[in-house]
Amino acid sequence: LNFAYDVVDGPFAFLTHSLYHQGTSDPFAVVTQVATTADERPRVIGKTEIVKNNLSPHWAKIFTFEYQLGTPAKLAINIFDEVRKSDNKSMGSTVFEVDSLLSARGGTKTKKIRNGGTVTAVIRKSQGAGVLRFKMSGEGLKNQEGFLRKSDPFFELVRRDDTAGGATFNTVFRSEVVKDNLSPDWKQASIELSQLCGGNFDLPFFVKIYDHESDGKHESMGQFETTVNAMVQGAGNASIPVKLKGKDAGTVVLHKAELSLPQSTESSEEGVEEEMAQMSVSPSAIPRTANKPTFIDYVSGGCQLNVTVAIDFTGSNGDPRQPGTLHYLHQDGQLNDYEKAIMSILSILQKYDSDKKFPVLGFGAKYNGEIRHAFQCGTASEAVGVKGVLSAYRDVFGSGLVMSRPTVFNEVIEYAAGRAEQSLDAALASGGQTYSILLLLTDGCVSDIPATAECLKGIADKPISVVMVGVGSADFSGMDFLDGMGESGVRDVAQFVPFNDYSDSPSDLSTVTLHEVPRQLTSFFQNKGIQPLSRQVVDGSSVVEEEEEPEIDLSLDFSSDKVTVSGGGHQYKSW
Repeated sequence: LNFAYDVVDGPFAFLTHSLYHQGTSDPFAVVTQVATTADERPRVIGKTEIVKNNLSPHWAKIFTFEYQLGTPAKLAINIFDEVRKSDNKSMGSTVFEVDSLLSARGGTKTKKIRNGGTVTAVIRKSQGAGVLRFKMSGEGLKNQEGFLRKSDPFFELVRRDDTAGGATFNTVFRSEVVKDNLSPDWKQASIELSQLCGGNFDLPFFVKIYDHESDGKHESMGQFETTVNAMVQGAGNASIPVKLKGKDAGTVVLHKAELSLPQSTESSEEGVEEEMAQMSVSPSAIPRTANKPTFIDYVSGGCQLNVTVAIDFTGSNGDPRQPGTLHYLHQDGQLNDYEKAIMSILSILQKYDSDKKFPVLGFGAKYNGEIRHAFQCGTASEAVGVKGVLSAYRDVFGSGLVMSRPTVFNEVIEYAAGRAEQSLDAALASGGQTYSILLLLTDGCVSDIPATAECLKGIADKPISVVMVGVGSADFSGMDFLDGMGESGVRDVAQFVPFNDYSDSPSDLSTVTLHEVPRQLTSFFQNKGIQPLSRQVVDGSSVVEEEEEPEIDLSLDFSSDKVTVSGGGHQYKSW
């Protein structure tokens, strides 16, 4: 399956293929965006084409959806065997988490599905707004059926993507089949430019022609290479030679090729508008747009997100042994607000960190009578995963600390910034990239605002973002100074969010808290002249199969041309 997503940072594409199942089937897949928040409804994004008699289909359909860092997003894949004049038969299902898919090598994951088999999904950012509309026919194509029969030709558009591991070829469009005809007249077709060429009108792609076979083993009838520019220039009954193993195999006539582009290209990252200006574009008028690198470009190239967690242990939090105080550890498994914030935000960020190891620091407490503004929480220098961070946090209360004052952020900020710089230097030396995030949790305003502001300005050229969450009901108005940090020409690295404003929804908290991180990451790398690494390539032999997850309760309605959700499709988690 191929997925393209439209995000606040830029759009995506999502692809699936490689289903394995017993028997003979005509499989198709339905992709549903699962509801992960209380006010969200599940929706069917679309369904693939049907691939006849094939248990390893490579569907050409690309699905586009919106995504934003911090907002949990899941895609349910339900696979069916088409049954004419009866109910389609389920062949299994699985679910992909978008964060996990984005952070996977090459944006590719393979999962086992119920009822047997696997599904591979590929995700990429969608670039380039607009649609190419074209019409082609064949003339004198080489017959692959012998003397008594004629071929049944169809064509595919195959996009080439150059990645860190080499070139990959992805089918992005498949035409209808024309029966028994060596001079097929295919219907007018259209494809989004984001899927075909990523907005690069000079990007080569292949037009591959096949003779359709009922067993799914289609015979090649030849191919040619072209670009969007070449198609627009050559439209109007131009004849293009088709080659098969280096020899002539007929021609393709390009009757029409025109572009429909948005009336305004200023907001191209928002995707293709439903209503577009219909216009035939001459070659000289085709815009050349330079796409600026985005957060997803860096992540797709293998940039790792490292996280340091810093927790406020000042006396204003109250006696942690008393119920109702901010650090009170419930015995019934209930989380306090510090733990809720860690769970909500770190559960998203850890998917972008391959080793999932996080330093956990405390500040604002005394040990042996000495105030400490940066001390290790837990027995290890790094905690493993969210559970490890929560365990390190809880261990602090048995370490002999005395909660004290004042509230000082500077030492944990400087520690995290220094660690971020060392991490990036090491990564660059080995051909990689890293960016760091300090998740700082506090119950009150800093004691020295001017000193904190200077500290943040001092790390503005470091590869780090500082996200602060205010826990409790204190007056956080003093933190408003953070809002103007970027106005003086210094890179903005900080974001402050009051926990109580989003205490009803873990997804709302993570979305708002991480909202600025993609922009802060790209601004750092662009200021330093560091471009994203090439997207990593993954072939089938290197994809790790993940075990299937519990099925989501989801019912689909096929009674009309458009598949809809008739029940279920929710996977909302509260605290």
